[in-house]
Amino acid sequence: MALFDPKRPAPPKPLTSTSSSSSTPSRISSGGRPVSATSLPPARGLQRPAMPATPPAAASTRPLTGLPLRESGSREFAFTASDFERVRTMIYQHAGISLSAAKQDMVYSRLARRLRATNKGSFGEYLDMLEKGGGDEWERFVNSLTTNLTSFFREPHHFPIFAEHLKKLSGRNPIRVWCSAASTGEEPYSIAMTVVEAFNSFTTPVSIIATDLDTNVLATADKGVYALDRVERLSPERLKRFFLKGSGSQEGFAAVRPELRRMIQFQQVNLLDASYPVKGPLDVIFCRNVMIYFDKPTQYKILSRFSPMMQSDGLLFAGHSESFLHAADLFRSLGKTVYELARRAR
Repeated sequence: MALFDPKRPAPPKPLTSTSSSSSTPSRISSGGRPVSATSLPPARGLQRPAMPATPPAAASTRPLTGLPLRESGSREFAFTASDFERVRTMIYQHAGISLSAAKQDMVYSRLARRLRATNKGSFGEYLDMLEKGGGDEWERFVNSLTTNLTSFFREPHHFPIFAEHLKKLSGRNPIRVWCSAASTGEEPYSIAMTVVEAFNSFTTPVSIIATDLDTNVLATADKGVYALDRVERLSPERLKRFFLKGSGSQEGFAAVRPELRRMIQFQQVNLLDASYPVKGPLDVIFCRNVMIYFDKPTQYKILSRFSPMMQSDGLLFAGHSESFLHAADLFRSLGKTVYELARRAR
């Protein structure tokens, strides 16, 4: 089974190093791929957005006081409160991500891999290298600190609402859908499966673009190959309709059918960029479980960019723990973490 469709552009190639920089689930090693893959073009570097020199107080980046630190002797690298504060400031400036004080151990374990890979002897030396330029290491730094927890049909209550909305728009062509936090692909493929079921066809008027900040997870998403335990909760009907099961050397894996993969365009997008390479007007935006990593001012900035990109009857789907009450002038809640444009409600 062909893994890449030669008629569409490939996603950014994940950056490689002697040490993995991501902890995302369901990674497929080159030795365990069930199918062959074409080469990918070089990754596009992140553009550093204009951000304040230090995060606002809302970003929870005040100096740590009294935070217990492990003795440096118990760790491979010394990791001080000052090092942690620098990391928090740098990831906020570069990607808008607010790290709480509770993330100290996570930051150490993930960035220690980057110190080994770059042959740096201390966190200070590594962070100095980033601040002096860093090159592609900035992307590895961001990839290391992003979390990509996902699954097929996660938060399932959203998908019947999405299907009903598609049916209301059946006379519109094209219907544009943006999945703005694609991760390893489970969410955009769930969106595409819902589209096929709503129209009872793989040929639909729906255009799906799926984006993420992390180039590593985008490469996994575009391959569309998953260990069987990642798809085991799908119904037998969906497995038969949308996946190909591997056998022989491919045993233990399932690949998304090419006709489903061709419905999605994967692309890297930083939500902090001044503009997005996403064509509107958009009928639906899925932005689920990503806003929780941003402080309220950054959330508002992103939502203010979403709003003018949407159709007047467009829907925004958010994560179960996310609320946009602080952006009531932009979006109005319809319940179940589904939002419509506030200007439509007037």
